[in-house]
Amino acid sequence: MNIHETKHFNLRVYALIIHDGQILLSDEYVHDMKMTKFPGGGLSFGEGPVDCLKREAMEEFGQEIEIIDHFYTTHFFQQALFYKEHQLISIYYLARFPESPRFKISDKPFDFPDLINESQSFRWAAIAELSDNDLSLPVDQYVFRMLKTNTKPKY
Repeated sequence: MNIHETKHFNLRVYALIIHDGQILLSDEYVHDMKMTKFPGGGLSFGEGPVDCLKREAMEEFGQEIEIIDHFYTTHFFQQALFYKEHQLISIYYLARFPESPRFKISDKPFDFPDLINESQSFRWAAIAELSDNDLSLPVDQYVFRMLKTNTKPKY
């Protein structure tokens, strides 16, 4: 599929939650595939990106997050992984928990009993030890390189 066959947008919003040199990762089993990504999800029609991320936090963590600042929005064409006729636009925000996390945070990747679609677990990973290849999605990899090197794209 080429850029001219793309007919739809897929808007995704993600949280970059950093604490003591570690970043929160989401290990998921979706569409019969294991993936490691930043927490977040799809923007629903009628909601703004910040509202989306706050809703996703309640769905995924069962608690609120506080948005600190916008970090990055995709500035290049990226085809969506699961929907070939969709162009992916991803928005990333720096965020934090206003109170200590009350949900399970694992010590190991993919800490769920069976590979059932929509399974999810969370873990902290040391930014200094993490590689962009530890993340599954191309835009997450790009964002992690920016985060790790403290750089933003030059337009």
